[in-house]
Amino acid sequence: MAEDKVEFELVSPEKLLLSREVDMVVIPGAEGDMGVLPQHSPAITTVRPGTIVVYEGGAVTDRIFIAGGFAEVSDNRCTVLAEEAMPVEDIDKASAEQALSDARDDVGAAENDSQRNAAETAATVAEAKIQAVDSPAYS
Repeated sequence: MAEDKVEFELVSPEKLLLSREVDMVVIPGAEGDMGVLPQHSPAITTVRPGTIVVYEGGAVTDRIFIAGGFAEVSDNRCTVLAEEAMPVEDIDKASAEQALSDARDDVGAAENDSQRNAAETAATVAEAKIQAVDSPAYS
């Protein structure tokens, strides 16, 4: 591996989605976006619903929506374990808007905390999908 690269892996429950050397990756960390460059300090963090942005050659090469998960960073390696992942261009905005509407209805109709939490999580994911389509960060 090149010293000036980061080995990035994106893994979903179904499969390894991406594995390659990149210049930088930006992760939607629970406490804010986190850029990972070579020689990064070790870290483990939760990942919120949002967009992973991959840079190579000074340009964005990939924008991948994730619904949450965990990230582990070491000096030249970054692994993201995602609950769900898809390229931003594969998001159907109309479906995401309908999912958001349904989730908001489910929050109001929830009969207990478990149902409310699940509906709120679904709403957060749907909102993040819409934002990924409407407001591409780090273009």
